[in-house]
Amino acid sequence: VGYGLKQQWMFWAAPLAALVLVAGSFIPALRTPLATRRVKPMHETTAFRWSRVVQRRPWTSLVVGAGVLLVIALPVLDLRLGFADEGNYPADTTTKRAYDLLADGFGPGFNGPLTLVAAIESPQQLAAAQSVSQALAAIPGVAFASPAVPNNPAAPTAVLWTLYPTDAPQSVEAAELVNALRDEVLPQAAGDSGLAVKVTGTVAVNVDFSGYLADRLPTFFAVVLALSFVLLMAVFRSLLVPLKAVIMNLLSIGSAYGAVVAVFQWGWGSALVGLGGSAPIDPWLPVMMFAIVFGLSMDYEVFLLSRVKEEYDRTGDNELAVADGLANTARVITAAAAIMVFVFGSFVLEADRSIKMFGFGLAVAVFLDATVVRMLLVPATMELLGDRNWWLPRWLDRLLPKIDVEGTSYNDTSVVDDPDFELEIEDVLSDDATPRRN
Repeated sequence: VGYGLKQQWMFWAAPLAALVLVAGSFIPALRTPLATRRVKPMHETTAFRWSRVVQRRPWTSLVVGAGVLLVIALPVLDLRLGFADEGNYPADTTTKRAYDLLADGFGPGFNGPLTLVAAIESPQQLAAAQSVSQALAAIPGVAFASPAVPNNPAAPTAVLWTLYPTDAPQSVEAAELVNALRDEVLPQAAGDSGLAVKVTGTVAVNVDFSGYLADRLPTFFAVVLALSFVLLMAVFRSLLVPLKAVIMNLLSIGSAYGAVVAVFQWGWGSALVGLGGSAPIDPWLPVMMFAIVFGLSMDYEVFLLSRVKEEYDRTGDNELAVADGLANTARVITAAAAIMVFVFGSFVLEADRSIKMFGFGLAVAVFLDATVVRMLLVPATMELLGDRNWWLPRWLDRLLPKIDVEGTSYNDTSVVDDPDFELEIEDVLSDDATPRRN
């Protein structure tokens, strides 16, 4: 599995890196107006007018935007981690047909047998192995359990059992069977003999790996969120702006998780993306999606808020600063997001389910972040908070390092104060817009 994933990421890494580099050089170029083109005044742009509409009805915009994201995120409450198998291949593949034939002929659990193994170190443990065999044959959820098979019948040092569940490998019942074996059935059957029976197999590996990642996800999320909050607080010298940014990024990521669960786990519209059936969500997906989406969301957030902060420092008018900031950055954010949506959306065309899931989730997250979050929630919340957006306790302001992302602390007045330098307006409007000295 690891080798296959490595090959898939190597295949996509080069073109994705190239597209990111192109976006990094091409998008800023779009911001430069052509000399022959009439540039609209900022207050006449669609983005500025839209921001004013949102600012006139901030509560309505906030409720609608947050409601949309929360509704899309609801399926995440049913998120179940686990790996897909051959049963999730498209129906016209021979792999899927063979999987279905085995399930129809021998039962769904035949595609996910469990292997139990134990070391034998004493006659008491060998006798306990027979008790384990009897217990395995009697528990519900087991279609067939083999007797204990010794590695050496004359002097066994290890025994193993093969167990076929009654349910499919990806089912909740199969995972519950693994947990029941480990927590209740096997310890009770072994008694005081000291016999330690280990459970492995596809279902057991899925349970272990999913549980390992699920236990560490809260710590991972908390560290990323805390570091992002502190960094944004230092950059924008504010308490509420970074808090708002973290909450909104969580909303966009949660919505992407919910969309992935609805399509890939529940099976809503799965045929449209070429899936063979529903299945749990790959355990690595939440980690990878969170890291990438949170990074992109913060990038858009810093880009937008830095412009808003610049206007606020210049005018002291929060309402006008938000509208101007959105108007100045809307095109760049929209263009960058559109590129990423198309790049990630193209992953859905791949035959591999994991790549489909990854691309679909990222495309949904970027789309929602660039539209609902940036164009609706950000101006609405900043309008409601007003000047409180930029409040920071003095004692905290003294503790935080000064981070200047826009270079505003560098004020080179030598050129402006030079009486020999004159910037002619005609040069700006002509084909040759290079300033010249007279």
